[in-house]
Amino acid sequence: MANKYDKILLDYDKHCQNIARATSVKINENTVDKNRRMRELEGDYIKWFEYYFPNYAKKPCAWFHKKLAKLVVKEKRCRVLAEWFRSAAKSVHIDMGLPLYLYLVLQDMYYMLLIGETEPKAKKLLSGIQAQLQWNKRIINDYGARFQYGDWADGDFTTTDGVKFQALGFMQSPRGAREQDKRPDYIVVDDVDNKRHVNNDKMMREALDFITEDVWGCFDADGDATSRFIYANNNFHKNSITNRLKQYFITAKTTAKQNGDEDIFTISTVTAVKDLTTFEPNWKEKTDAEFWRKAYNSMPYRSFMREYMHVHIEDGAVFQYDDIVMGEMLRLDKYEGLVFYGDLSYKSQGDYKGLILCGKIGRQFHIIHTYLRRGSRGKCAEWLYNIYEDKKLERFNIKYLIEGLFAMDEFVNDFDLEGDNRGYHIPVVADKRSKANKFDRIESIAGHFERHDVIFNIAERDTPDQITLRDQFLAFEKGSQANDDGPDAVHGAFSELNKVTFIDKFPVVTVSRSSVIKQSKNRY
Repeated sequence: MANKYDKILLDYDKHCQNIARATSVKINENTVDKNRRMRELEGDYIKWFEYYFPNYAKKPCAWFHKKLAKLVVKEKRCRVLAEWFRSAAKSVHIDMGLPLYLYLVLQDMYYMLLIGETEPKAKKLLSGIQAQLQWNKRIINDYGARFQYGDWADGDFTTTDGVKFQALGFMQSPRGAREQDKRPDYIVVDDVDNKRHVNNDKMMREALDFITEDVWGCFDADGDATSRFIYANNNFHKNSITNRLKQYFITAKTTAKQNGDEDIFTISTVTAVKDLTTFEPNWKEKTDAEFWRKAYNSMPYRSFMREYMHVHIEDGAVFQYDDIVMGEMLRLDKYEGLVFYGDLSYKSQGDYKGLILCGKIGRQFHIIHTYLRRGSRGKCAEWLYNIYEDKKLERFNIKYLIEGLFAMDEFVNDFDLEGDNRGYHIPVVADKRSKANKFDRIESIAGHFERHDVIFNIAERDTPDQITLRDQFLAFEKGSQANDDGPDAVHGAFSELNKVTFIDKFPVVTVSRSSVIKQSKNRY
């Protein structure tokens, strides 16, 4: 243990020496020129960062670094999820560049709390700031010697003007964190997700609660207090802390908009490349398309997509991730058949209410609009009427069916009640067909997926409803306890579309009895 600690200290000393060597200053610069230079640099975070941290700014900063800096500088009260790909310089800017800019230039940060996956990792991240304050000649030349006492190795140090920097491991209680009358006003949670724990639902829920309760609870409750929070991680798994926090942010943003409240939540999503055809990079100043093309070809597809594209690849037993195809939808009048099909889950309050609009063209089935949420059937009916009005669906020949061998009147009544409130009615009827075993009937459409004849609406790719639908398909297998209301609704829509398009393509032809007798070899 002692040898390991000695190595950490030795590495830190070498790092400090590198900072000192890289940050040379003009010793003969006069005061007028110095002030002019500082004013120019301080007016632009990117210029400031690239001047004071040359050993980090070996490549020009990217557009997303600038955009995040502009947001953090402007908003004294914000909650930011930086969902950036690996090697996007998350820690360099969020853990070091931005807090030092807020502190040294804007005098708008007095207590930084940095939370890492473990306490040692958090302390190592904090060491970057202390090293700059102690050894960066450009910072010392322009802003003076600011480091006073404490040690990053203890996860705690303070500057000469009383600004505090503290490091904690994830799930370590930050309650009561304060420095005299000051509470944390800039909190970072950096790279805390762990692949070993993503399937532990209880642990992941507790992690989310830790952020929204313990960590956010550190901020001063004063309405005028500064409270900047940034969470930084790539989004590699649907059950991860990052993805759960993202879903919380999406819900919080929607709620704020509905209530007319201030929206302090920002999701900054940056992938390594813009698409997998051109491989055009988002940080073009650092790497080119050829670099990413080679990286893509030299590692497993699922690894590249998880680490660099925020795509959650979880193969299922029946439906495979590679068979989940995205694409553009047609105009509704171009489809050979359109069916809205609902599975409204009368058995359990915990089940999902699914209502899916599917269209068929040739051999392809298009999943156009998706409602898949827990809640009342009344909410589902309200959503249907809203989309009916927004998309002017009265112009199209669409069948509206819900699964209902029994409880039919109760189900249809929910839609009729919504219609009563609106002054018109959507002709929702129950599908009274007897059906095969649920597993068998859902499994029966797997062939359409394998042939890539099922296309999900790419415009709704990031909506919680379609994400849930895709997840339910991937989780579907014999004996699974996962919800399958969405796939069941899709099966119902496909079955009805096959009937509709068969009748349309092959009109009924009547033949007289005498004609049949004449064509028959055995007439008796």
